Amino acid sequence: MSEQVHNRLAMVRAERKVSRQSLAEAVGVHYQTIGYIERGQYNPSLDLALKIAGFFGLPVEALFSLRPFRPLTDEVYGRSQG
Repeated sequence: MSEQVHNRLAMVRAERKVSRQSLAEAVGVHYQTIGYIERGQYNPSLDLALKIAGFFGLPVEALFSLRPFRPLTDEVYGRSQG
């Protein structure tokens, strides 16, 4: 079994106001595939990951990682001083 690929796809899609259907059509997959990727139920192929990153004009590592992403607020504002 392959390792889970973590992603920020849902967040980027929402930020850019792109529907699953629109993204799916642009990269040549079924819209349900986008949902499966977002929920971590399906790891995209390298080809598909690169197409998705290219669609958004982002480096692939901005969307996909083998390690969980830190919360965006930590990355933008630094670790909270609880």
